[in-house]
Amino acid sequence: MMVQFAQKGQFMLFLLTRWLVITVAILVAATILRKGIHVDSLTTAIIAAAILGIINAFLRPVLLILTLPLTILTLGVFTFVLNAFMLLLVAYFVPGLEIDSFSWAFLGALIISVVSWIANRFINKSAPDAVSRQKPDCIDMKRGDDGKWR
Repeated sequence: MMVQFAQKGQFMLFLLTRWLVITVAILVAATILRKGIHVDSLTTAIIAAAILGIINAFLRPVLLILTLPLTILTLGVFTFVLNAFMLLLVAYFVPGLEIDSFSWAFLGALIISVVSWIANRFINKSAPDAVSRQKPDCIDMKRGDDGKWR
């Protein structure tokens, strides 16, 4: 995700917004999967979101490269398994966040991914200085004397 920022304050606002989105996604996953994922408090969810963000920023890219053959072999499904392992790793480090088994972590990682994706689609559209992904309406070209388009 490449987003350009005009000022340092916009980057901090973007970072805090992403942190809030992941926190809400963790709470949504814990609410939907009450039997398998337990979050003690809002503070626990905030800390878990921060640690999940740090782990996703530093450890996940290394693991994605190391498991690339398996990811290609499974047509990308193994990425969800990595996400579940990241969530279990966060639960190991954060007291108050408990995940009963790997299957609950897998389902929780899916829910967190979907909620984050949906929220970020709305956030990226409203960012004033975000790089636009829209295609131009037309391309203005003229035919030269030699018949080539320029």
